[in-house]
Amino acid sequence: MNQYIDSTAKIGSNVSIGYDSIILADVEIGNDCMIGHNVVIHSGSKIGQACRIDDGTIIGKKPLSSPRSIFKVPSDLKPAEIGDFCQIGANVIIYCQCTIGQRNLIADMATVRENVQLGDLNIVGRNVAIENFVTIGSRNKFETNSYITAYSQVGDYCFVAPCTATSNDNYMARDKERFNHFKGITMQDGARLGVAAVILPGKTIHSDGVVAAGAVVTRDVPAKTIVAGSPAKPFREVPEAQLLENNLDK
Repeated sequence: MNQYIDSTAKIGSNVSIGYDSIILADVEIGNDCMIGHNVVIHSGSKIGQACRIDDGTIIGKKPLSSPRSIFKVPSDLKPAEIGDFCQIGANVIIYCQCTIGQRNLIADMATVRENVQLGDLNIVGRNVAIENFVTIGSRNKFETNSYITAYSQVGDYCFVAPCTATSNDNYMARDKERFNHFKGITMQDGARLGVAAVILPGKTIHSDGVVAAGAVVTRDVPAKTIVAGSPAKPFREVPEAQLLENNLDK
């Protein structure tokens, strides 16, 4: 079997590693893990117990930086850390200085950038992009092709439907004043975004707030309120049966 496993890597017991996978210096892999074919795990990355990492995935990638970028890549980024019992699909890229909690499912082709903290028991769907400097709690669901912009915060039990787009630059890359105002979105516990919703920079969806499909959010969404339209306006209260407090055991 054609593999490269650095002599300093620590591999637990009952670990399977597929063809052409590369395990670099000081990597730690816990017991009972399954590493697919053509997987690259960069130096110092830590993989917990009983994790599955599918074919073609890269763990601990260092970010690129364009000469035009306003943010430069630090030289001291820490290795990625993956918690126990995580399932990571094919062709996923998880960057360095990214901390993934336990029992997360990260589906095929998803990207999780550097400086992201992801709690436990989240579902990150196919081709989801989570940009840098994002903090995410636990038990959230991000569905296919949704986009979480940099400098965002997501609480617990949130839902993001397919093709949702979020943003952090009201100046659209013009005017130096924009450097003072970069801010992503905030989703408080239980917030939900419908299919193809668009959330403008710096907006907060308060606890149990709901954004209807196709809505464009230009102002904060009140708690326990459904907003709809473009620009989004309050439509009605969230039904009692759908409130987070009535769904924690479901």
